[in-house]
Amino acid sequence: MIRSHFRVQNTLRTVTLLVALSGVLLLLGWLIGGPRYLWIFALFSVASAIGSYWFSDKIALRSMQAYPVTREQAPRIYRIVEELSQKAQQPMPRLYVSPTMSPNAFATGRNPRHAAVCCTEGILQLLDDRELRGVLGHELMHVYNRDILISSVAGAIASVIGIFAQMGFYMGLGRRDQDRGPATMIFALLAALLAPVASTVVQFAISRTREYDADESGAILTQDPLALASALTKISAGIQSQPLPPEPQLENASHMMIANPFSAGDAMRSLMATHPPVEKRIARLRAMADTRPTNRDRYR
Repeated sequence: MIRSHFRVQNTLRTVTLLVALSGVLLLLGWLIGGPRYLWIFALFSVASAIGSYWFSDKIALRSMQAYPVTREQAPRIYRIVEELSQKAQQPMPRLYVSPTMSPNAFATGRNPRHAAVCCTEGILQLLDDRELRGVLGHELMHVYNRDILISSVAGAIASVIGIFAQMGFYMGLGRRDQDRGPATMIFALLAALLAPVASTVVQFAISRTREYDADESGAILTQDPLALASALTKISAGIQSQPLPPEPQLENASHMMIANPFSAGDAMRSLMATHPPVEKRIARLRAMADTRPTNRDRYR
């Protein structure tokens, strides 16, 4: 089994961010409903996270209109994924192709035994076999690192925070009573306004951390970091010429993709992107390639 040398420290970082995200939710719940209803907010968050995690594959594949493919229909993808799955000693995931020319790929599913990998028709035409192997190694490591669970939980909590913040704002954050003075009410109002922003920032921090992890562990799996670096260069240029439309269902699935599928021309969307800058990812991969093989061997 492929092991990433930084998995422990990044896992701790991710757990810390998830705890922070949960803390924002519980604080907002306490301000809106008080301690008596705190458990309702926590229960709703857990239920949303479980639902998002369990149905993440169906939601993402449907949003991209992806269709399943067999070995005979997509021998190129099947051969690469089969080789990498065997190398990682993991089950073979289901394979899908999305009928869009915007170059991208993503992995989804609640665990390695229920995983799916999807490539767009655009990425299949754009990349050569070596670059495609680098991309598929990245996506498989998202599954093996349980990133689908992490992103599903983070996304669900952030969504619940947004729902409750809006509800609290329009409800006036509850009735003022003897336990709630003016200062508390003002603080609660500010919390309702700022909580969605805070949750979004933490969610994006989690997503960007996992992208860096998948880049490096995927490069270790394929033993070819420059292949993924080359692929990211082509994908970034391809997305700029053929971005996905900013539709809600696509935005909800965008965090799973190997690169931000929307145009960088939108300054706000670029600022709030769930992916780290492609230039930084490429630089890190090239630095990996410059590392002596004897140093990389200890991560295998």
